[in-house]
Amino acid sequence: MELEKYIGVNVQRAALKLNNYYQKVVNPFDITVDQWEILVILWEKEGITQKEIAERLHKDQTNIARMLFKLEKKGFIYRVVHETDRRSLRVYLTPKGREVKDDILTPSLEAYENTVKGLSEEEVETFRRILSVIYNNVKDY
Repeated sequence: MELEKYIGVNVQRAALKLNNYYQKVVNPFDITVDQWEILVILWEKEGITQKEIAERLHKDQTNIARMLFKLEKKGFIYRVVHETDRRSLRVYLTPKGREVKDDILTPSLEAYENTVKGLSEEEVETFRRILSVIYNNVKDY
């Protein structure tokens, strides 16, 4: 089979370009794409644990802790010891973390629209579903 017909090759190429594109979008806010993902989760729901963030992003807790440390240092978040499990930390947005939401989401949504330009909502939803199936097929290997 030709290289371009391997789904993994195409997904990897697209992921690299998407990451580069989205990094340009979030650069003005002095955050990385990975840190942006954490902020989006916290804008949806504050007070979740580092473990919950790691599970939601499919990343290991050590990397999440490192990213949270950087977001904390930049003044976007703060962490509090969990009330029933002293080994666990809950993550909250600072006023700065809440205030930048619209500033960051506006160009992020524009980038999303550019990404799916030319695709119908149905095609986008089908693509999400297909990516999810592929992910689940290979996640344990």
